[in-house]
Amino acid sequence: MAAPEPEIHRDPGTLAAHEDGWRQLAVGGSYFTTPDWMLAWWRSYPDAGRGEVAVWRGPDGRVEAVAPLMRTRHRLRPNLPLSVPCLTLLGSGTGAADHLGFPALRHRRDDVRRWLARRAGGISLWLPSVDESAAPMLPPGLRPLARTAAPRLDLTADPARLGSADHRQNLRRYGRKLDRAGVSFRWVAPKEMTPGVLDDVLRLHRLRADSIGRATTFTTERRAFHLRLIEAASRGAGAGERGPCALLAEHDGAAVGAVYGFWWGACFAYYQTGWEPRLAPLRLGLQLVARCVGEAREHGAAVFDFLRGGEPYKYRFGAVDRYDTDSLLPHGPAGALLRAKFHAKQRTALPDGQHMGGRGV
Repeated sequence: MAAPEPEIHRDPGTLAAHEDGWRQLAVGGSYFTTPDWMLAWWRSYPDAGRGEVAVWRGPDGRVEAVAPLMRTRHRLRPNLPLSVPCLTLLGSGTGAADHLGFPALRHRRDDVRRWLARRAGGISLWLPSVDESAAPMLPPGLRPLARTAAPRLDLTADPARLGSADHRQNLRRYGRKLDRAGVSFRWVAPKEMTPGVLDDVLRLHRLRADSIGRATTFTTERRAFHLRLIEAASRGAGAGERGPCALLAEHDGAAVGAVYGFWWGACFAYYQTGWEPRLAPLRLGLQLVARCVGEAREHGAAVFDFLRGGEPYKYRFGAVDRYDTDSLLPHGPAGALLRAKFHAKQRTALPDGQHMGGRGV
């Protein structure tokens, strides 16, 4: 019996009736596999490529699997116009998404895998930052190229055991210094997020990046995309409270530090941070993370996901690695060029899954 063919959507507007069902499928996965992220990304970066979303539905019309892809051209070198065609995951790249995959019910996994194999016929399939939970849906012949650590912290454990005793003592000491300096902290839940809070986050991130001479892509050019994420959090049903949220450090009524991330299910995903350089000697960066861990636990999160990068400070909190994998199914001369590029990039990567321009404190 032939496998059922999915509906193919090439316009984000045609997916409105499927968003709630898609959202329910993504429960237990990452925020980056939800329609909130995917469709906001599609609408924000229309020039990135031609998006398409395959949707499988059951006899009752319920959404049972989703495979979001994009046909694009991948540049082989940043400073040269040479590029090659490929299929990749919708929502990857510009937005720096982690834990990508294909939300699907168990009995649809083989259908997704077979469809991906057919869809990639004649064109290379590039799947970056794929979560390990997507492994049953990956087509045969896919070649893993890199594995990136994405540490996460179990918030159901005893909070008194957060990292080592020395680490906890250090956090308490600098916490008292910040209290004496008049710095307070405020949790901003998804339903309380505003454009003004987002602007504070972007400003503080820029201040920090400039102070250490580090390039960043989290700039005001991304503002419209993140405003769409805030808007999406108030639409539709499923998974309870969700979407962008933040922890702000404030002094004299002004934001002087911020952690920005995404709430999904029982997980807080830590996306970006920033603070005023004058407060760096008070270890405001680490304090922001520590306070955010506490607030996430207090509001019901079971997991604090640090996302990509094996920066040492994450492990001082007691985080344990989970891994995302970059894979390629090459086809023809274009596929050979892509494979050569990624192998060269892998040789220049930092150890332990760290990359120049990655996120961290």
